[in-house]
Amino acid sequence: MSEIAHISGNRQVLPHALLPEDQTRADFYALLARLYADGPDRGLLQAIAAAAPLGPPMFLDRAGSKALRLGDTWDNLRAASSLVEAEAARQEYIDLFIGVGKSEVNLHASHWLSGFMMEKPLAELRKALALLGLQRAAHVSVLEDHLCALCETMRLLIAGAPERAPGELGEQRRFFGAYIDSWFERCTGAICAHVGANYYRPVAEFTASFLALERESFDIE
Repeated sequence: MSEIAHISGNRQVLPHALLPEDQTRADFYALLARLYADGPDRGLLQAIAAAAPLGPPMFLDRAGSKALRLGDTWDNLRAASSLVEAEAARQEYIDLFIGVGKSEVNLHASHWLSGFMMEKPLAELRKALALLGLQRAAHVSVLEDHLCALCETMRLLIAGAPERAPGELGEQRRFFGAYIDSWFERCTGAICAHVGANYYRPVAEFTASFLALERESFDIE
């Protein structure tokens, strides 16, 4: 995911091992970052289709919990990835998230939080990233509050990188709560409701259930 990485490269650490559950979380954030950065290619679709099913999050028993749908939405995404052609999925990404002059569904936090792009939420996010020692790579054009960039940032906070150690759980919780939690449901809901969403409907459904699991897990912690 180096094309959307925010690593500043300002510190060196020894390699670190992750708990299996944290590695899974980081992998899912990496997958979502890739899917929201651009339409999937054939190799990615094949990898998703061939992935193993998920068991239910056993520690959650809240009635109506969206996180309990994680296994079902993952199965739906796997099935969709086995059926869709890469060219069709990539064109759908362009139609939904790029468009001609204006996207059908906006993937930027500022849009959902303020109604406008390049507003106060983005400025606050940039300050928070600077405090974490992170910044947008020079060659990257996507804004820091784009959903793909926020997922990539969460991946870095969970898994770290050769240049930096993972963030503490409290650090992950604060970033998620401040910059993802308040708007992801509206965004994924808009994707699911759009008549042009075919492949990206199961992508958005899985996104919503995975991020709901993150929210509930942070609440338990």
